[in-house]
Amino acid sequence: MTTQPQTLPLAERATGLVGSVIDSSTSLLASQTHDIVRFAMGSPAAEAIPTQVLADIGTEAIGPAAADAFDYAATEGDPALRDALLGILEGTGDATTAERLTITSGGMQGLDLACKLFVDPGDLVVVESPTYTNGSATALSYQAELLEVPVDSEGMSIDALEEGVERAGRTPKAIYTIPTFQNPSGASMSLERRHRLLDLARRWGSVVIDDDPYGMLRFAGEELPSLRELGAGDPLVFSVRTFSKIIAPGLRVGWVDAAPELQQLLINAKQAMDTCTNLPAQRLVAGFLAGGHLTDHLEVQRAEYRRRKVAMQEALTEHFGDIAHWTDPEGGFFLWVSFDRPVATEELFPVALAEGVAYIPGNAFSPSQAFPHDLRLCFASTPPDRIREGVARLRRAVDRLDAEA
Repeated sequence: MTTQPQTLPLAERATGLVGSVIDSSTSLLASQTHDIVRFAMGSPAAEAIPTQVLADIGTEAIGPAAADAFDYAATEGDPALRDALLGILEGTGDATTAERLTITSGGMQGLDLACKLFVDPGDLVVVESPTYTNGSATALSYQAELLEVPVDSEGMSIDALEEGVERAGRTPKAIYTIPTFQNPSGASMSLERRHRLLDLARRWGSVVIDDDPYGMLRFAGEELPSLRELGAGDPLVFSVRTFSKIIAPGLRVGWVDAAPELQQLLINAKQAMDTCTNLPAQRLVAGFLAGGHLTDHLEVQRAEYRRRKVAMQEALTEHFGDIAHWTDPEGGFFLWVSFDRPVATEELFPVALAEGVAYIPGNAFSPSQAFPHDLRLCFASTPPDRIREGVARLRRAVDRLDAEA
């Protein structure tokens, strides 16, 4: 008897699960045995993570005397963390209230919750171009149709947004934006554009998914009000935040700020995902905030990230000034490099890896693969001497690729 091969009954949405080139780079780099300067992952440097402080907090917060530290937590978040977070946000542009606050398993869960609540199959969702790979992938996983809108030095082009929506012949259900120190460009949306974006969202009835992981990491320029602040409680603004960039990514703790009438829906949705965010990690973050450590920690990191950005720009000027240009962020983690002549950055990647440097090719940040001659570099995770070495290796890789062409 012949056994027929079985076809798995996959859900239609499974074809929209595109994954993340960025996250996949972690496994790829772990498999390398030679020295690599790592400009790929957007994470704080190992030395920037307050390991000793967290360990000291852990002794009390999740040690033997903390009998409930490994239990389930309230789905909306552990009271200790919620109280501490409300306290550190007071007086800032992201100041909020308890009924608007839901603790999440990192910023990514916040994006997933937003799409779960607002996006139906076939809905039009606006994304920046280029944009954070995982953000657009989340919208695609809910079977959205994406409208890519270009980014320039002032963030998302609102003129292009209006033109794109007019061409589409329908209004977007959601607009996904990283308004401050955007991933991957490093650009920040100007105040005028922030106002225009909110005005359009209100006219269209579109939800603005305000993803702002880097807003606390400004090291130059003037502070801009967040979309959360400008929205002044507008239910169309759904704000996603995370501790991954400002404390440690491995904690997987973040929060969303949303209209109070959404909180029970968020709880319902989270209970069908993970029941609650990891309680030991919540207790660590709560202790870090309540102990007053965040202010000094951020002050040190801002100064260091500025030093590293400058080092990267100087190295790029030395090695790439004749063939490329790049952005000049006032905070965050990233530079966006655009070649002045065609350099296929996906083809360049294995050559660069062999030379001992890693980055993310530009096409990873566009569902339509609109950036074949661009790449993203993370300056935050690498000290200046290694940055200079990595950029020199990258130029050697470009010259090798040219020679092999």
